[in-house]
Amino acid sequence: MGDNGVPVIRFIPPPKPAMPDLILSDLLKAVLLGLVEGLTEFIPVSSTGHLLLIQRFFGFDDEDFGKTFAVLIQLGAVLGILSVYFVKLWKIFIGMFSDPQARRFVIGVVIAFLPAAIVGAAAHSFIKSVLFNPWVVCFTLIAGGGILLWVDQLDLKPKYHDATVFSLPMYLAIGIFQCFAMVPGVSRSGATIVSAMLLGADKRSAAEFSFFLAIPTMAGAFSYDLYKNWALMGGSNSIMVAVGFATSFVAGWIVVKSLLNYVSRHGFSLFAWWRVIVGSIGLIGLALGK
Repeated sequence: MGDNGVPVIRFIPPPKPAMPDLILSDLLKAVLLGLVEGLTEFIPVSSTGHLLLIQRFFGFDDEDFGKTFAVLIQLGAVLGILSVYFVKLWKIFIGMFSDPQARRFVIGVVIAFLPAAIVGAAAHSFIKSVLFNPWVVCFTLIAGGGILLWVDQLDLKPKYHDATVFSLPMYLAIGIFQCFAMVPGVSRSGATIVSAMLLGADKRSAAEFSFFLAIPTMAGAFSYDLYKNWALMGGSNSIMVAVGFATSFVAGWIVVKSLLNYVSRHGFSLFAWWRVIVGSIGLIGLALGK
């Protein structure tokens, strides 16, 4: 009431909306997972395995969306490859209509891609429901580290120094080996790099072909998983994917720009020991019920 007895209506402005802690936490989580994806996708340590372990030990509210998120943000890292190799890939694309070598390389990439496409589509449900398991990840990380150390010590005599001139049977064999990477923790890049080296490629061309093969493989996985899980993409989930996607693009670009020179000089022992350490720590955490 006012001094004269007349009721006074005071307007109280609504509080300014603030970002809930849960949403802020999820965005930070998306940034972290995007960084991990981009930094680990193209080195032989298993990006999917790392993402699953981080989700397991640091929490992810929706387990089904967490698995889908790990697949969807991989396309951001693929765009990192496209940005680095755009000129070379464009020349190959244009040249495949007139240059037999360019056409043969495109056919080789398609041949290498097909085994994973067929197996992935047929076993998608089994892979997501059974193999996306932190115990599986830890054991395969350690085993893969041992394989990398073994291959790094071999006295290999490479006969291929250019990823675009592998034989067609070699492209097919690499594609078959890539199927093992559907087990989280194996590493898609690890499977393709190791198989290419054992089949006669040097370290640089093996890593470079792993980049090229990632483009159709990860784009296919992205499209298929998005189709299968479109119902999960509403509201804040789509924002989280966008944030993780952008972060993985930047991190992936940095790795692609620097990895070839590193592996040419130093090999894969650093990545092998990283796998063993992460897998061992993960097993200890799981055994303690974390």
